[in-house]
Amino acid sequence: MDQSAFPTKGNLVSAKSTLSLSRQGYELMDKKRNVLIQEIMNLNMQAKDLQESIDRIFKQAYAALQRANIEMGIANVERYSFGVPHETTITIKTRGIMGVEIPQAEYDNSTKGTPSFGFSNTTSSLDEAYRMFNEVKDLIITLASIENSAYRLAINIKKTQKRANALKNVTIPKYENLVKSITETLEERDRDEFTRLKVIKKRKQT
Repeated sequence: MDQSAFPTKGNLVSAKSTLSLSRQGYELMDKKRNVLIQEIMNLNMQAKDLQESIDRIFKQAYAALQRANIEMGIANVERYSFGVPHETTITIKTRGIMGVEIPQAEYDNSTKGTPSFGFSNTTSSLDEAYRMFNEVKDLIITLASIENSAYRLAINIKKTQKRANALKNVTIPKYENLVKSITETLEERDRDEFTRLKVIKKRKQT
């Protein structure tokens, strides 16, 4: 038999303390879950808006690239594309939300909008395509951060929900029943002891 279930005053105090902590823990888990759910809803809205912008700008960028191919020739456009530098400045930082670390991608965009080729032999279509693809890159980096953040939040929401359910449906009822059981047993003992003392007192008086 579990020693903590024995009907003693010490066990009653311990059970009440555990019950109080469990209730506080559930309230914190419930608050954390609600905050994380609100945050993931905000991120999903941002992701939706970003995805729509990416789709729209991609279409414009490919249209401009197609015009550049026609005006300059595919081979010339391809030659200019070799001069576009690879992105190597992306760094990942984190920020905390209710104890959950979520990623944020950052990069050096100080040269944004500055083509890596000269303007003498290009057309405005190629310049427009370059600018739009750079804009798409910005949005994709932001979207990647948001999607990864939403993924981590979803995992933590699931864990938090599981812990909250365990407290609400298992731990709290267990200690509520234990407190009730020990209290009733101790009260019954007190009544028996009171009755016994009354009987002893009555016998002494006779």
